Amino acid sequence: MKNKKIFTLLLAVTITLMSCGPVVFSSRLNNPPPYWFYLNRFEMVRYVYFPEYSIYFDLTMNNYLYLNNNVWVRVKALPPRYKNIDFNRSRYVRVKNYRSDTIRDYHNKNVRSNTSKRATTTVKRRN
Repeated sequence: MKNKKIFTLLLAVTITLMSCGPVVFSSRLNNPPPYWFYLNRFEMVRYVYFPEYSIYFDLTMNNYLYLNNNVWVRVKALPPRYKNIDFNRSRYVRVKNYRSDTIRDYHNKNVRSNTSKRATTTVKRRN
């Protein structure tokens, strides 16, 4: 009887969490994902890539990475030349299975050469 109650309680908690929408687990409690990033389901991703602009967002460090004069720059806020980008309407790619701090290796291997297969999911935004 006690096992039945525990099972019912766990089932109710699981159903409640699943119906609430995305649940984001982070080691940084005060560092939520940006407003434009909505998780469809629980996924372990560190980087989000915006192919139209060649910009990455690091969800762990909460900063942007972009290529400037062949050097990857990591900043909290993008420079003024990117101020007109609407990330809510931009297409992005979730970079799965890559956890390194340097994005250069991933970008050179997977983005520049289209011959290799990427472990990514492309998300198209509704307008």
